[in-house]
Amino acid sequence: MLFRLWGGTKCERVGCWKHRDALLTLICCNRPKARRMMIHRGFRFKLKPTAEQEILFRQFSGVCRLVYNLAFEQRQVWGRAHRIGYVQQAADLTRLRAEFDWVAAVSQTCQQQALRDLDKSFANFFAGRASYPTPRKKGVNDSFRFQGREVAVERLNRNWGRVRLPKIGWVRFRWTRAVEGRLLNVTVSPDALGWHVSFVCEIEHVAPANIASSVGIDRGVTHALALSNGTFADMPMERLRVLDRRARKHSRALARCKRGTSRRKKVRARLSATKAKAARIRKHFNHVQSSRIAKAFGTVVIEDLRAANMTRSAKGTVEQPGRNVRAKAGLNRAVLEQGWHQFATFLSYKMEANGGFLVSIPAAYTSQTCSCCGSISKHHRKSQAVFECSDCGHSANADTNAAINIRKAGTRPAVREPVAAPSIRESRRAA
Repeated sequence: MLFRLWGGTKCERVGCWKHRDALLTLICCNRPKARRMMIHRGFRFKLKPTAEQEILFRQFSGVCRLVYNLAFEQRQVWGRAHRIGYVQQAADLTRLRAEFDWVAAVSQTCQQQALRDLDKSFANFFAGRASYPTPRKKGVNDSFRFQGREVAVERLNRNWGRVRLPKIGWVRFRWTRAVEGRLLNVTVSPDALGWHVSFVCEIEHVAPANIASSVGIDRGVTHALALSNGTFADMPMERLRVLDRRARKHSRALARCKRGTSRRKKVRARLSATKAKAARIRKHFNHVQSSRIAKAFGTVVIEDLRAANMTRSAKGTVEQPGRNVRAKAGLNRAVLEQGWHQFATFLSYKMEANGGFLVSIPAAYTSQTCSCCGSISKHHRKSQAVFECSDCGHSANADTNAAINIRKAGTRPAVREPVAAPSIRESRRAA
């Protein structure tokens, strides 16, 4: 912050008498201040229900899915003509519960939350933020949600806690961290590894004044994360390779099973569990690394990578078949194994919580630019790991060099202008 001072005048910042009389324009030592905010945080735990409670879980998810699909069909047929919304459908739900006992056996709150989800889906569609809603399917949409005021949470001992769910009772879960803040809602959902409970809480958080240094991060395949300070963070690929071989084995076994048999269900469950374990490893890695970076740096600069576009298939069409389809498929798998988008999502909210800033820049020519002289040429990249500038002779790891360019582009004072294409000219060193 700039302040104009005339001889002996006190700075506008209270208590700052550090400036001399002869100086006219100075930068005051205005450090960033801590920010107080209300944030939403989720806490997810592994449930350990009894056999009876697991039957109730499936009953709750089935009824809530039925209510959602009935309301969806009602809106499709009569919604535009009769202006049907959440209020009208909630009144219809009350009459439905009075007519069918098996619908009334499920908590009304869970069914109302399903109607609210449908109402929000249509609102997002008409606002242009999402596509047209679709019906919910068994095996895909099996979660149900309670309001926080109806749920109680207790800790039993060091490793276990329990949660009281309406019309279900107390259910034990694995206690791995404390639940903080005011409880807003509770979601029970299954995956290939079992049932889980998620608590969404509102927390009063004070973001500290983060004056730490800046860093640039280059996301890649060989190294998941390459930082501009020369360090690397690698995904535990050994464990992922083991799980990948196991998943391929289960996939071959699944292809030999007859549809509708019990054996096919068991093999499919084993395949889903194997893929879920691999996803959990990637998620744990991205959580650990994003937390470490958010605590260590004040400004983080990353590339604006569109992973969905980068991993599209290259097979083409019948009229125009693609080239190097198998090689592109292997590259797509390698990119998706790193979880680039998930890492950026985790880093975004963690930087905000720690008082830092996350900057995204265009990815054009960051790997072809020399971080020493600024020369741009594809010939600088000698191999995947070696970068050697043909103009100034600068040599470094290719990923580290790109991370330095990313940090420079995201922390320079002026807005970064689009980088022009490299000029076709002969190298000065070659000349």
